[in-house]
Amino acid sequence: MNVFISGGCKNGKSMFAQQIAKKFGTPLYYIATMIPYDEEDEKRIRRHQKEREGWGFETIECPTNILNVLDGRNGTFLLDSVTALLLNEMYENASGEADFIAVERVAKELTEFIHKADNVVLVSDYIYSDAEKFLEFTENYRKALAFIDKTLAKECDLVVEVCVGNKIYHKGEMWE
Repeated sequence: MNVFISGGCKNGKSMFAQQIAKKFGTPLYYIATMIPYDEEDEKRIRRHQKEREGWGFETIECPTNILNVLDGRNGTFLLDSVTALLLNEMYENASGEADFIAVERVAKELTEFIHKADNVVLVSDYIYSDAEKFLEFTENYRKALAFIDKTLAKECDLVVEVCVGNKIYHKGEMWE
């Protein structure tokens, strides 16, 4: 089964994703995609690590090239987050220029990933509700993430939005 979870920052997406992944059974893999750039990122990573303690996840650090995770592994994969993975792939080169070809590649690789693995839980950030107009760099990234999120929502069996801890099911049903 494949699950796509989206929602605002610090709304409980990761904990909810862990609960779903745990229901699927072992082996459990937590794919950490975030590259820390500042103290806030470091704190978030430490908080997520602490929250995973005792859950039985094997953590795999994979900021790019997501298909490499499947090498010799199968089971239940929790990828946190699609948002960070896309950022890493789009800005992997040292020039700081965005690689827009990466957008379709990431969508294709994630689609392939969810079809090859037994169970996948994907976490993404909902960054589309701001009324503010951002710089072109940010707007292009938001459009790219929207494309990937839409692609994944079509491919997944269950699509859930987490809003202030509340779960809104847009596709599929969650069993208890």
